Amino acid sequence: MKILVTGGLGYIGSHTAVELSKNYETVIVDNLINSDISVIDCVNKISSSKIFFEKGDLTDLNTVKKIFKKHSDIKGIIHFAALKSVKESILNPTNYFHNNVVSLFNLLSEIKSSNMVVDFIFSSSATVYGEPDNLPILETERIKKVTSPYGKTKQICEEILSDYCKSNNSYFNCISLRYFNPIGAHKSSEIGELPKGIPQNLVPYITQTVAGIRKELTVFGSDYKTYDGTCIRDYIHVQDLANAHISALDYLRENKVVKNEFFNIGTGVGTSVFEMIKSFENVTGQKVNYKIGARRPGDTTAAYSDNKKAKTILGWKSIFSVEDALLSAWNWEKKIRGIN
Repeated sequence: MKILVTGGLGYIGSHTAVELSKNYETVIVDNLINSDISVIDCVNKISSSKIFFEKGDLTDLNTVKKIFKKHSDIKGIIHFAALKSVKESILNPTNYFHNNVVSLFNLLSEIKSSNMVVDFIFSSSATVYGEPDNLPILETERIKKVTSPYGKTKQICEEILSDYCKSNNSYFNCISLRYFNPIGAHKSSEIGELPKGIPQNLVPYITQTVAGIRKELTVFGSDYKTYDGTCIRDYIHVQDLANAHISALDYLRENKVVKNEFFNIGTGVGTSVFEMIKSFENVTGQKVNYKIGARRPGDTTAAYSDNKKAKTILGWKSIFSVEDALLSAWNWEKKIRGIN
């Protein structure tokens, strides 16, 4: 079976492509806006079979048509390709709506016009829940107004997929995986999280600070209504997240009437920012230089998953601990910076 991985040179996409290569023929398409062409060599270095790469922007329908014509035997699509910075989306919402929504629309349009029979996995996010009423968050949690245009694009894309499924019962099965907070790097340290510019996520900012790339880490707010005043998130090792896509794909292959079912992908445990800093220091022996800053627009107080549905239905569960993930992130940072 051939699987198309959109945005496959990105952080989560590259790790998933490596896992896919164990059992599937894998093709990556990426426009390289937030990734680097060198990643394909790193991916193939640790993959079980050769992964193929196509450069292309999915917001261009002609590009999508060319890719589908060249790879007409695609049986599954894992759609990662999207812009994902909450802060950036607040500053430039139109760019986020265009990129994230139009790319999905073009894929679905071409799937329909080509009469392709595919299993589709959508890379969604826990941001669709907004500020949750209940913790841990169940998939049945009421979908509320979100705090960023990025989150809105994920809500819109989920709705598009649900409506599309209703009108295309015979050949289109879909799962939306709602990620919590992926961290860490591949055990080989060949691939990991390498944001362009200033990191927007906690862990790469920690590792870059300790590596001397950044002066200090800013903790955005210490007056939240949590046990230590900092935000709480569900941090999941990226390799666990990658394997969730394999479980979802296997489930779609075995169950041919799956019409955009939602699954939380997280550990089910919430960890505060201060706890993350302390855990990093304990597992690496490195001191994190940080200061307390103002709250950041778009941040929710706390969000962590109830992952029982994924465990029960997909047969998936997280294996790695937060400490495992933090150590792998530091090993990755050391490798790319040439630190002994």
